[in-house]
Amino acid sequence: MTAQHVWTGRWVADRVGVGLTGSDRLPELVGLALRENRKRAHLLVSTVLGKHVPQRPSVVHGAGLDLGRRVRELLGGETAARAVVLGYAETATGLGHSVADGLDAPYLHSTRRPVAGVEPVGGFEEEHSHATSHLLLPADPRLLAGNGPLVLVDDEFSTGNTVLNTIRELHARHPREHYVVVALVDLRGEADQRRLAETAAELGTRIDLVAAAGGGVDLPADILTRAERLIAEVGPAPAPPPATPAPLVRIALDWPAGLPDGGRHGFTTAHRAHLDAVLPRLAGQLADGLDGFDGLDNGRENGRVLVLGFEELMYAPLRLAGALADRLGEERVRYSTTTRSPVLAVDDPGYAIRTRLAFPAHDDPRDDSPRERFAYNVAPGADPARRFDAIVLVVDDVADTPALYEGERALLTQLRQVTDRVVLAVLPSHRPGGPGATDPGPVGRAVDPALPRPLYGPAFSSYRPDEVAWLLKDLSDVPLEAPTEEREEAVQNGGAHYAESLPVEYQPSPEYQELFHQALRVSARRIALAVGTVAETLLRERGRGLVLASLARAGTPVGILIRRWYAFAHGLDTPHYAVSIIRGRGIDPVAVRYLDAHHHAPDVVFLDGWTGKGAITRELADALAGTAFNPGLAVLADPGRCVRTYGTRDDFLIPSACLNSTVSGLVSRTVLRGDLIGPDDFHGAKHYTELAGGDVSGAFLDTVADHFADVRAEAVAAADLLVAEGRLGTGDRDPDWAGWAAVERISAEYGIDNVNLVKPGVGETTRVMLRRVPWRVLARRGSGADLDHVRLLAAQRGVPVEEVDDLPYSCVGLIHPRYSRGATGAAGTAVLVKES
Repeated sequence: MTAQHVWTGRWVADRVGVGLTGSDRLPELVGLALRENRKRAHLLVSTVLGKHVPQRPSVVHGAGLDLGRRVRELLGGETAARAVVLGYAETATGLGHSVADGLDAPYLHSTRRPVAGVEPVGGFEEEHSHATSHLLLPADPRLLAGNGPLVLVDDEFSTGNTVLNTIRELHARHPREHYVVVALVDLRGEADQRRLAETAAELGTRIDLVAAAGGGVDLPADILTRAERLIAEVGPAPAPPPATPAPLVRIALDWPAGLPDGGRHGFTTAHRAHLDAVLPRLAGQLADGLDGFDGLDNGRENGRVLVLGFEELMYAPLRLAGALADRLGEERVRYSTTTRSPVLAVDDPGYAIRTRLAFPAHDDPRDDSPRERFAYNVAPGADPARRFDAIVLVVDDVADTPALYEGERALLTQLRQVTDRVVLAVLPSHRPGGPGATDPGPVGRAVDPALPRPLYGPAFSSYRPDEVAWLLKDLSDVPLEAPTEEREEAVQNGGAHYAESLPVEYQPSPEYQELFHQALRVSARRIALAVGTVAETLLRERGRGLVLASLARAGTPVGILIRRWYAFAHGLDTPHYAVSIIRGRGIDPVAVRYLDAHHHAPDVVFLDGWTGKGAITRELADALAGTAFNPGLAVLADPGRCVRTYGTRDDFLIPSACLNSTVSGLVSRTVLRGDLIGPDDFHGAKHYTELAGGDVSGAFLDTVADHFADVRAEAVAAADLLVAEGRLGTGDRDPDWAGWAAVERISAEYGIDNVNLVKPGVGETTRVMLRRVPWRVLARRGSGADLDHVRLLAAQRGVPVEEVDDLPYSCVGLIHPRYSRGATGAAGTAVLVKES
């Protein structure tokens, strides 16, 4: 240790007799201070953790990254891919998250903050702490239920009690073959080392340990008495001298909706990619808050900036500090956080805690911890070189309360006394919601307890649980199918609504399945371009906090593809739901209540595959009138010219229209019947597990997504053009309802007085052939391979295909308005095809 780097444990070592032994690196990583805690007198103060000692953000993050990479080497690539990291509140929340970054693994940290609506899946005690109880509140309990390695991260490993408490608790619920304990320093004695090995043998598991440095702490037998006497002699730290309060600047960070601010409820690898993508923009907003500040007011050419986090909120401020350092220069930015731990402050270079600001808790804590909080080494003390010229305080919205501002002891009041500018940035505290989680709802508003919970695959549908949450009631065990002819007769004679029963679904014939795959090969790139165009347009016009709500079931694959696009192109983890809308009955009101309770209504965008004549577009607009939801529908293809957000207005085949449930996650169309669906139920649907042998839902998604990279630039250009046209009022984005006009003309020409029996477009015509009793197919003359599947279905059902001119769609399917059972034979159905 050189003379200019005084060990920050010397003051305690000389006066109380505490000493460090072991690794030569140990004094570089920790100093010593005295706790105001009768359970444990000494405190090892890390110089690289960013909790009590301001440090360069690259050093803090780098310490965790290095440990994470060492764990990856220990586990090996294949095993490491199944690992989950668990960090300890509050001191190691940021360290654990950084270890997860180095390992590239999902992350969760324990918390001392109860969260309304989120039930703990476990907890444990930290006996020596001032606040002993830890809660585990993952949004998805399956995060801790896997069989891969569990990596437990704490700042120091002194006795092992906390880790052993955790392992025993979790192992009793979900036994694992392997645990890895990670710490900055390992200070266990021989007895504690043996106890860890004995616990592993007792549980029949393997426990490894990874640490940056090892050693021990020599404590005199009367350490508690010595420390108490010394703390009394030193007395409280002097208050900073009065000063003119610095200006306070509050900035609104554009934190993406759905991106967790930390690991309290879990943080996935997709979240990590999302955060990495948005950090430069967020750092720019922080820099805007410092605009005009360069430290020159104090005659210093390179003003020092501290980014100060808040208790468990360590990781997000750390990453923001790192991004800000990239803009301002690494030597200008430091990072640390506030804490609950009461520690003696002594303004001496040989002591780790030089200054202390004590302030009232401002986050309305609901546990039994003390109500005083602390910020260490933020005030400069007697050394002006330690002064920060600006402080950026980052808190979450739970902590943005009057107690943060009001009174002489409020944290912001005190910060304004010790620096030249204070910038306050408030992040939205993550509340679990969306696929795979339960959300207690927005701040200040309770969620209706009568709301049902979504369904997820594989229990319901063959889609992955992270790809879609179905706002539906499972009716899989209810007999709802009826022969097509019986259903058609009942619907047309007014005896039943089409949504009260289901058509019988069969395994598609090999010939028809081959047609589907052929159509998919031909159109996959075109669909990918439409997906990208819609996704990029929505991003530009509606922002990054989108919540996707696809119209079940045809819209569901579209929603999943758009969600995949956001993950691929922007690193976003976008919530996606499937909701029911039924012609003549409207959108599911319980699903709308659910979306409103769990998300910001204007962020929800409704999706479908294509438009026909626009009936569903109008149904959606009518159902959402007077609400905060945006009623605009976004579709891949808009041949009906009735929406503003689309991928194309061409009437082309989207192969998912060729099949029923076997391309839609094995889910039926939706059902609404009074004896099955109560006032607090979602609309219903069935999961056809018996059709799994013919399921191509995943193949459809994967085939289209394989083209994303190829069409990305083209999609961005198309979206930019559409957005520009929308802003300038040029082009033809505004709906002109040309499709509806064509339907009315066809209805009159063919003597059909119910426009609902005219199904325009290749998608709707395909549905007619698969679900209804068709009369004719009108096909635009010269239409090519896009209609091969329609011609095949027509031939199988004895339906005439009539080629016509002046058809705005590729084809139109007609259902005979005078259909009655037994009066129309197989030859009594027909389909119309548009001429090119």
